[in-house]
Amino acid sequence: MAEEEPTSDVVRRDRFSGGPARGFLSSMADDERIFAADLATDRAHVVMLAEQGIVDDEEATAILSALDGVERAGFDALPDGEDVHAAIETAVIDRVGDVGGKMHTARSRNDEVATCIRYRLREDVLDAIEATLGLRKSLAEVAAEHTETVMPGYTHLQPAQPTTVGHYLLSYEQAVARDTGRLFDAYARVNRSPLGAAAFAGTPFDVDRERTAELLGFDGLVANSMDAVSTRDFLVEVVAALANLATTVSGLAEDLVVFSNKGLVELSDDYSSTSSIMPQKKNPDTLELVRATAGDAAAGLNGLLTTLKGLPRAYNRDLQNATPHAWETVDAVSEAVAVAAGAVGTATWDDDALAEEAGEGFSTATGVADLLAMAGVPFRKAHELVAEASEKGTDYDALDAAAEEVLDSPLSAYVEREAVEDALDPAASAASRDSAGGPAPESVAAGLTAVEETAAADEAALADARESLAEAADLLSTEVSSRA
Repeated sequence: MAEEEPTSDVVRRDRFSGGPARGFLSSMADDERIFAADLATDRAHVVMLAEQGIVDDEEATAILSALDGVERAGFDALPDGEDVHAAIETAVIDRVGDVGGKMHTARSRNDEVATCIRYRLREDVLDAIEATLGLRKSLAEVAAEHTETVMPGYTHLQPAQPTTVGHYLLSYEQAVARDTGRLFDAYARVNRSPLGAAAFAGTPFDVDRERTAELLGFDGLVANSMDAVSTRDFLVEVVAALANLATTVSGLAEDLVVFSNKGLVELSDDYSSTSSIMPQKKNPDTLELVRATAGDAAAGLNGLLTTLKGLPRAYNRDLQNATPHAWETVDAVSEAVAVAAGAVGTATWDDDALAEEAGEGFSTATGVADLLAMAGVPFRKAHELVAEASEKGTDYDALDAAAEEVLDSPLSAYVEREAVEDALDPAASAASRDSAGGPAPESVAAGLTAVEETAAADEAALADARESLAEAADLLSTEVSSRA
């Protein structure tokens, strides 16, 4: 069918297509991201309309052919429009005439927009999940190399107790694993179809909402038609999960910046930079930007919640400004997580510096107190004894003198000198802490086994989700091709 001259925006027509506010209303600058999503949504809707006898087969074929042409021409070839949805519809009508207007039968831009956002966002969430799996793998691999590498552990940034690099890194792996879980949970609620809700009050046409959901790979429906077009809680859930993830990774970045400052770890040149004026410097710039991403993510969440706060049912144009918060956050956080994974995987831990620092600040004091408690001394008395000794020294003699003062007995009355000397050694102290999840090598090894199992399950779940979407895309393509 011959193409006709371009028309005005088919939604607003001449009356509402001009004026100083047209640019302000437009979302075209941000809509390239959902161009493919809109085409898929249009195709699924047209296939369903034909199957239900709402449009005839010849009309459906013409519309689907026009959509193919729009796709081949690309986003940049779209006519001017208020948004990508209206621009695509205008382009279809430009190609096949008035019959193209039947594409919008039994739907509204309200359910169309909500469907496109969910269609694209679910891919972004899966990409974010993949980024977390990459970071977890990096953390676990380095942890496995350092199950016996003693390092200082801190609370309040003060030397606290010796631990190991493996134990430390697995603490972040577990945190990121929970972030992975939150993203999977969010994905399940993103992947529901609002299509068929129309403006908010449903439609008198005999539509099959389950069919369009199937063709688009959604796991089910957002059932209530008013809720389907109104809600953006799925955006909030995704951005909140991403903000939490960014906060987790920001803590890791901060630790590595501090450890780098102390000379305990050296970042690869690939994740560092130098000063523009001081050539001797090696700065952890990438990790500083990873750290800053948490602030951007928190701002995105706050902006999104503020936009949504107090909106009346059903659809309001404020929602147009809500979605960019999600796009910006998922892009920034996914990139930051990937950078953090690379920085962790390529960093070099200084075993000697770590071992030396591990004993600073009498960090083995708790181990001595535990040893005395195991020998029958009430823990609070043992705590008092070690505290008294710490004011005079951190060796056996200081502890023995404190025992005379606090317990009226020499230290040897409770524990052997050799046992005390072991407790004072940072490496031995860490190795003695073999409770579940502790820093002892066997405890870390058990943790690594659990990590492998959990990560494998998450990788399988990710693969299943991607396969499900790919199968739906193939199904839609087959149905469209059968009408060519």
